[in-house]
Amino acid sequence: MMFRSVRARLTLWYAGVLTCTLLLLSLVIYWIVKGSVMARTDAGLVELADSFLSTLNAELSDAALANDVAAAARQSMLEHQYPGHSFALLAPDGRVLATSEDLPAMVRETRHNEPKPVISSEVLKACVAPLETGEKSFVTLPGRRGGTRCYARRFAAVRTECRLVILSSLHPESELLGNLRVALGWLVPITIVLASAGGYFLARRNLAPVADMTARADRISELTLHDRLAVQNPVDELGRLAKTFNRLLDRLDLAFERQRRFIADASHELRTPLAILQGESEVALSLPTRTPAEYRESLGVLQQEARRLTRIVEDMFTLSRADAGQYPVNRRELYLDELVSACAHSVRTLTAAKSIALAVECNGELPFSGDESLLSRMLLNLLDNAIKYTPNGGKITVATRSTPTDTEITVADNGPGIPQEFHSRIFERFFRADLARSRDNSSPGAGGAGLGLSIAKWIAEAHRGTLSLTRSDAHGTAFTVTLPAETVTPSRPD
Repeated sequence: MMFRSVRARLTLWYAGVLTCTLLLLSLVIYWIVKGSVMARTDAGLVELADSFLSTLNAELSDAALANDVAAAARQSMLEHQYPGHSFALLAPDGRVLATSEDLPAMVRETRHNEPKPVISSEVLKACVAPLETGEKSFVTLPGRRGGTRCYARRFAAVRTECRLVILSSLHPESELLGNLRVALGWLVPITIVLASAGGYFLARRNLAPVADMTARADRISELTLHDRLAVQNPVDELGRLAKTFNRLLDRLDLAFERQRRFIADASHELRTPLAILQGESEVALSLPTRTPAEYRESLGVLQQEARRLTRIVEDMFTLSRADAGQYPVNRRELYLDELVSACAHSVRTLTAAKSIALAVECNGELPFSGDESLLSRMLLNLLDNAIKYTPNGGKITVATRSTPTDTEITVADNGPGIPQEFHSRIFERFFRADLARSRDNSSPGAGGAGLGLSIAKWIAEAHRGTLSLTRSDAHGTAFTVTLPAETVTPSRPD
């Protein structure tokens, strides 16, 4: 369970990467130090060989030792006594002419603890072998306390080619590298432990806002959607995450509020026709006998309210399917000017009942590809809304206008306007500005549920267009549908 947390995983990844980095760095440092130490050792051996051969040449220049190379070599070895170093002089045939082990015992003893390499025939053979093959002159011989570094060189003495072999104990270098290994062996684990602890602390501290956001988000329910996450640093990643989540909560809160308002408004709208149906039926059944005229009057009221109830339910079903994206939009090629004329002709009975003058102003052909049924419903809803709020003897104008980019259909009336404070809510579901626009409830079609404009707006948006309130004042109200211009050329019916 521990490794399921982000803090633990971040710490493990951090510790793993740091471990690999430190191990690689330790190996690089170790090999660099080892190479430097061996290079310094080899340079010391070369310098010691040069010094020894200079001393040997000086000894050979003495008349007493001019022909005795072994004696001159021993005398030179006496002058080059160093802790941990041994010398050997070989003849061309491999015969040992002199070694530092031939020196008197009291001279060979030193007060240093550093051991001198042991000279043996096998050691000398291994040291001289690279000279015969032309390879490098340095050879490392394994052994106790670090082993031995061997340097061999050819030189001419008394017209004879000899070989000088210098052996150097690698005990100091081995101790140095051993101490370095111990230091790195302790330093790397301690650094990893301290860095991991610090990484876990920093991860826990930096991820504390995530834990707080998780706890606060877990307490948010549909009843507390107004709560928001705390934003400690709005510019970092966690702050942007909190702001994004808060914007999501804003949208959810708005959606829930719309849903609650929709349900409340729907209940209110459905309650009125149901109450009328129930009351009228109770009145019709309250008396044992009634005249046929009274029954017909009651049935007429029931029929009218049933139609109203059916219209509300159908509109709600349409909006619910539209919200779920399940309402099909069957496009086909058509002419908007013909559609506008047909819709205006369909409402002539309603306009005649209120003596309303209906004018249609179409400028040319308006080809379009869309759902004829939905577009007709949108126009009829706009016309029905205009008829409801236009006083008797008023005027309604339906005008079309075409541009290279879009087509506009405007439905205007000369009824009372909508107050400015209601403009932003005019397309909300079940919203009716009844206080702003006087309605003649005796007119046909009165008593709408406030869903017509919502459906009309959805139909316009389903056709990649818009529906907007372009004018509303004391001289009347105008709604404009803007649809994208089409290049189709539908065939007109004969």
